[in-house]
Amino acid sequence: MKSLLMKTPFVVLTAGLMLAPTVAAAQSKEGDKGRTEVSEARPIDRRSVPLSEEFRHAIENGTRVETGHPGNSYWQQWARYDISAQLDPPSGILSGSESIWYFNRSPDSLDEVFLHLRPNLFSPKSERNTNAPTSGGVTLGDVAVNGLVVFADVEGTILRLPLDVELRSGDSVFLELEWSYPVPPNAPRSGFDGEVYFLAYWYPQMAVYDDLAGWNIDQYLGNAEFYMGYGDYRYEVTVPAGYLVGATGELTNSSEVLTDRAMERLAGAREKRQTVNVVSPAEQGPGGSTRRGEDGTLTWRYEARNVRDVTWSTSDSFVWDATHAVVGDIEGDGIPDTTAIHSFYRAESTGWLESARFSQASIELLSEYLWPYPYEHMTAVEGPSSCGGMEYPMMTCIGTGAFNTPESMYNVTEHEIGHMWFPMQVGSNEKAHAWMDEGLTQFNEIPGMEDMFPNSDVRAQNRNIYLSIVNAGMEEPLMVHGDRYESDFGYGVASYFKPANAFVALNKMLGDELFLEALREFGRRWVGKHPAPWDLWNTFDDVTGRDLGWFWRSWFFETWALDQAIGSVEENGAELVVTLTNLGEMVMPAYLSVEYADGTRQEFVAAVDGWLDDELEVVVTVPRGSDVVSMELDIDVAFPDTDRSNQSWTP
Repeated sequence: MKSLLMKTPFVVLTAGLMLAPTVAAAQSKEGDKGRTEVSEARPIDRRSVPLSEEFRHAIENGTRVETGHPGNSYWQQWARYDISAQLDPPSGILSGSESIWYFNRSPDSLDEVFLHLRPNLFSPKSERNTNAPTSGGVTLGDVAVNGLVVFADVEGTILRLPLDVELRSGDSVFLELEWSYPVPPNAPRSGFDGEVYFLAYWYPQMAVYDDLAGWNIDQYLGNAEFYMGYGDYRYEVTVPAGYLVGATGELTNSSEVLTDRAMERLAGAREKRQTVNVVSPAEQGPGGSTRRGEDGTLTWRYEARNVRDVTWSTSDSFVWDATHAVVGDIEGDGIPDTTAIHSFYRAESTGWLESARFSQASIELLSEYLWPYPYEHMTAVEGPSSCGGMEYPMMTCIGTGAFNTPESMYNVTEHEIGHMWFPMQVGSNEKAHAWMDEGLTQFNEIPGMEDMFPNSDVRAQNRNIYLSIVNAGMEEPLMVHGDRYESDFGYGVASYFKPANAFVALNKMLGDELFLEALREFGRRWVGKHPAPWDLWNTFDDVTGRDLGWFWRSWFFETWALDQAIGSVEENGAELVVTLTNLGEMVMPAYLSVEYADGTRQEFVAAVDGWLDDELEVVVTVPRGSDVVSMELDIDVAFPDTDRSNQSWTP
């Protein structure tokens, strides 16, 4: 199931590794479909990166720059939400009303606006490409534009509102909506499992109108994820007393819903490095976990600024742990800033006792590796098993029972928290280019896994899954819309594992310092904005001073395989002449490590230029020095070579 497996890194690892018998069978019958036979003539110009017409027009219009910067004319829309929702557990109905100020910052006049009604995925009439319950979609009440009730034109998960008066550049429109829907059981990324409600994509949300495509109004089919605009939110959720709530944003009325005891413990958690139990199993229920509420309910109020979405979860079965993480000096005043860490889970889920510590470690490591975490808190929720592992602003839902070892629990926690940078801060279009957040996050989790679990080899796991799909002939290009892959494995490898391998390879080529400088600069330029793939690639080219078009073409547009080999070694006086061959279609620089009898080792690099000029062989000259003991290509295993048996040589 795409939406579950592909949002659960460790489950995907397991599924990928279990492909081995299938892959072997496929190869024995059909040969190695992932490999390309070497021909005398190379196929096409490897140096060029195809440019979409949308991006070309953006450059012409000055909204994007070929150096990877937002252009002087860059713009994006803005929205301000005010939402009130009520959950009725006996019926399972979530009902609400909201108002939206939508600001047109584009240079265009708009005669209609579009909103997402993503719970319509669960309507029996809706199209879907993943398993989802058919519990019922959204029932709309009154819908008003600038105070006048209008007809709501709904098609699938998209709501269209025609405007009687054009929304001109610089103007705004005021929308009001009433709505309700039954919370689905164990739905993709959300739902109810009998104990816990996880409310994701729960309110009508403005579709993105951008400088590349205009309105982005693809249907939500269940697999491909989300492209969301930024805005400010004020929202309140009413639930029964005794139900704890974890949510995006700052809780603004804590004294009205939390007990004095819980507030005191939360204050202590901001001072202590250790995990503090805020609500224990013995304290559940009205008057214990929460205040009692005058009518048996409590209303929790939140504010979140400059975020792309808000999400919340509630249950009367939750216990609550808290601590804090040190994220770095955000304010530039020399004082380290901190963020709150929360973990909500069921008392019997003992694997969650480390959840707060794992979140703390993930936030601190990623804040150092990338840039400081900017939000009020990071909250992990043990949700329905259907959540798998899924990210939301300041929140992650981790499916109950899915991760039963400390290593798998840390892995999914760090991966989902990694999404707080990509795409929560750097807001790419996940539906069109899933690799821009998933691939980067799969790569960014490597340092944390190696730090927390030194014996884990997530690089090898990523590499082996990618190669299993390559050798089975099931690989699909990265530049495919998330809803248009032919198979689950094609989507998973293209979104997660191949791009993670690509960034490992690029890191090797550039070195840690230059690679991180380029990655952080991409983030600095595009935080709070909507970058396209070309913005990432152009930023790396700009920062490194290199034309990496051949690299981007090879990894992101093609399904070429890499197979470098040591072809021959010949003596020439005091030197060895080593001929390296490229047996695959992908070209990369070759790193030849030479070990000498005196124990020293030296690395020689064959640049990619010869192979880019259609040579099938390049020559490296190695000083003999003391006797050469061995030679090996890519001794760091930075590249996912399809056949490592031809990469070593001994006299």
